[in-house]
Amino acid sequence: MDAKYEGIAVTPRNGKAVEINSMWYNALKIMEELAKEFEGKEYSRKYASLASKTKKAFNEKFYNEKKKCLYDVIGDGKIRPNQLFSMSLTYPVLDLNSNIADEVFATVTMKLLNKYGLKTLAKGEENYTEIYDGSPFKRDMSYHQGITWPWLLGIYYDAYKNRIKATKDKAKKEELQQGLNEFINNVKKIFGKDFYQRGMVGSISELYDSKSPFLPKGTMAQGWSVAEVFRIMLEK
Repeated sequence: MDAKYEGIAVTPRNGKAVEINSMWYNALKIMEELAKEFEGKEYSRKYASLASKTKKAFNEKFYNEKKKCLYDVIGDGKIRPNQLFSMSLTYPVLDLNSNIADEVFATVTMKLLNKYGLKTLAKGEENYTEIYDGSPFKRDMSYHQGITWPWLLGIYYDAYKNRIKATKDKAKKEELQQGLNEFINNVKKIFGKDFYQRGMVGSISELYDSKSPFLPKGTMAQGWSVAEVFRIMLEK
């Protein structure tokens, strides 16, 4: 969320951001494994200890009980998709079998997910914008304020798969798998048609409006949109 106009940050996120802390925990766990392989148990324990402290602090500080989600930045209660990084990485910092994980995923699904991606801000939040149009200033001011981004479907997909992998309850696992299958089929249906009929024929746009008819906007052929949508369609 790095949009700027004449040096002014549109969505300043000063402080402890949810995705940075999620990636920090993931990096520490990777270093724990690498240290175990190449440096020995002493170094491995060092990274394991740092990861454990990070996870404990994260789960204590980032849960927004009022909105049943995670803070985007500690103290900032706006509902944004960045919180999915806590569930979608190789080493999720959030306990995926917890009620909190269920609440976070449900909130993101209900408030941010639509046919073409995830909205960058939930409807009802301050400065929420559904249409990407107008002058460069107006477009930049709406860039991460509710506009839909297709590439975010990728981290939603990964979070879904991680939740299925983590659960030991057979009934819940089957329910989650059914939900994931429906999600994949919807992506195939929507973009299988969009790929040939809207925007840049043969590609996928950078972003979409967040209300019907969900017009494709921004860069007309965006690599990360194509990559993440194809990954889902190919079930990779």
